[in-house]
Amino acid sequence: MPDMDTHIPDAATEADAGAEPLPAEPLPILVAPHPLLKSRARPVTEADRATIAALIPRMFAAMYRAPGIGLAAPQVGHLLRLLVIDLMPDDKPAPMVIINPEILAASSELCEREEGCLSLPGQYAQVVRPARIKLRYLDRDYARREIEAEGLLGTCIQHEMDHLEGTIFVDHISSLKRNMIMRKLAKEQRLKK
Repeated sequence: MPDMDTHIPDAATEADAGAEPLPAEPLPILVAPHPLLKSRARPVTEADRATIAALIPRMFAAMYRAPGIGLAAPQVGHLLRLLVIDLMPDDKPAPMVIINPEILAASSELCEREEGCLSLPGQYAQVVRPARIKLRYLDRDYARREIEAEGLLGTCIQHEMDHLEGTIFVDHISSLKRNMIMRKLAKEQRLKK
């Protein structure tokens, strides 16, 4: 696993890491070019509480089974502003639930990291993003949180937030590389059928 350089305030760590994901039936993960992956997600409201409570364990189950470190609700067919993340520091679960995320600040310093995506299985590319972000969000208990993130966590949050805007990581690379990846993915998907 790549080096991690992250900073998460203790309150956010304790709130999210202490809650073990419940055993649940994994949701199927949509594969590009599924049209929902290009759709913008709407904010989660009070009326969505039951839906969110049912989605969270099934999203974690899908992410862990894949395996992956992050998953956004649009990737499982729900256009809601919800992310689940678990970087498994020290090979121990540390699940984070991020509802209605908002980037408050991003560094002018950039970093490049190889990214992959559960909706583009087996495909990877170098992506440039801000090196650090400050994020405001609601946790699984709808408590307001703010964290600063860099390294793998910062990249993962930004990657998953892209899904909420209908963007996938290949939208950040050249059209030549993007087309090569999408053709390769389409060929691999055809061979699986």
